[in-house]
Amino acid sequence: MYDGELCRVGTHSANELVLADPSVSRFHCRILREQSGWHVRDSGSLNGTRVENVRIRDADLGSEAVLCIGDSVLRIRATEAASEAAVPLTPAFGQLAGKSVAMRKLFHLLEKVATSEINVLIEGESGTGKELVASEIVRHGPRAEKPFVIVDCGAISPNLVESELFGHVRGAFTGADRDRVGAFEAADGGTVFLDEIGELRLELQPKLLRAIEAREIRRVGETKARKVNVRVISATNRDLEREVNRGTFREDLYFRLAVLNIRVPSLRERAEDLPLLIRVFLAALSVPEEERLFAPQVLEELARHDWPGNVRELRNYVERTVVLQTASPASSRRGSAAAAPSADGGTKIDLGVPFKVAKDAAIDAFERGYLAALLQQAGGNMSKAARTAGMDRMYLHRLVQKHGLRSKE
Repeated sequence: MYDGELCRVGTHSANELVLADPSVSRFHCRILREQSGWHVRDSGSLNGTRVENVRIRDADLGSEAVLCIGDSVLRIRATEAASEAAVPLTPAFGQLAGKSVAMRKLFHLLEKVATSEINVLIEGESGTGKELVASEIVRHGPRAEKPFVIVDCGAISPNLVESELFGHVRGAFTGADRDRVGAFEAADGGTVFLDEIGELRLELQPKLLRAIEAREIRRVGETKARKVNVRVISATNRDLEREVNRGTFREDLYFRLAVLNIRVPSLRERAEDLPLLIRVFLAALSVPEEERLFAPQVLEELARHDWPGNVRELRNYVERTVVLQTASPASSRRGSAAAAPSADGGTKIDLGVPFKVAKDAAIDAFERGYLAALLQQAGGNMSKAARTAGMDRMYLHRLVQKHGLRSKE
């Protein structure tokens, strides 16, 4: 019997369920508890995962199911989850808020993780708040007063990632006109947060592994090793176990980063937290709670939305609602420009909202509407969309992630 939220299945000892079947991959599949029940997700296994003799990548499981994994057969029978009374009553962890069982379990885990020095891998969909989780781990830990350096591996040019991580000396490459301290040196004694670690190129992974194992780095263009003492927290919205199976992410590096895995639940798994999160966002905007804008029927409809952009999408929606003074739940749907202000300035202006908040919300609404139309015209092809808009493809990708939109890629 297993009562956790995530059960990994494979031959590697790191899995919750370890099989001695040579036809099973190291990381074969994941079985996750979601609000609607258990869900199985294949991790790019060699021989596949089958449900009722159908090979699947993702599938919802009923109350009972039979999984064929390699030459092994698993019989899954759902049992009742632990009662709410059995879950520690931890309603918040720093700036993280939530009263759902999933979040209370997360807060209880974070309290333990924060006091340790181990490396942590935070997993979760885009917009779930992985960077905030990392920040709160640091803020509640022994390195709280030490440097906290963030590196977004997905937003840096691939040619500059090594310099960003480890620094460089003058003349190391074209444009290196002075010595530069990298993230690991800058965070000495503190913490490095490697966001979107799944984007790190394979050829750079051995250097990162050495920095973590030996606690030393070499600046680009330099032979001298420099000792560093850092805790590494990383985050990804990718399935790194799938990448390990594919050979695009080193297994040894994965285990150095993921001494402990923390999974941040998606917003659709914690729909009961919507009213609380809306109150938090309104308080951050210094706006009193608006019963008119967020009436019970509106909250009910919002709870039925799948929120692909998760908490980030909800925050953007709340800001638009406050500025536009309308809470049409339809405006929260992907690809909708319903909340965008009209070009003739016909949108009602609320002078009770600070200028910066109103401007940011208007820009956010424009970006969302423009990108939705752009992706629709390009058939979801990011390269074609970037050419049409005359913008950098990587920047477009980041905007699409920011707004919770989806593309073919």
